[in-house]
Amino acid sequence: MKKFALIALGLLTATAITVNAQDKKKKELTEDQKKAQKELLEKFDTNKNGKLEAEEVAKMSDDDKKKAKDAGLATGGGKKKDK
Repeated sequence: MKKFALIALGLLTATAITVNAQDKKKKELTEDQKKAQKELLEKFDTNKNGKLEAEEVAKMSDDDKKKAKDAGLATGGGKKKDK
């Protein structure tokens, strides 16, 4: 029984590592996405942290939101910070 549990744990660990590696690969941006991201950050990233916060996304025009969506970029505005 202990051998079975150990084998199962090993397989689950290997699966988790593989899935994590695949997720990281998916997050690499294409050149077009990088260009669109750079343009949007230059225009809307007022606090210059390299991310668009919810307040910054709220200031985006519908055309800019569509541009980001068409490029495959998220415009969720990130998570709100607890105060």
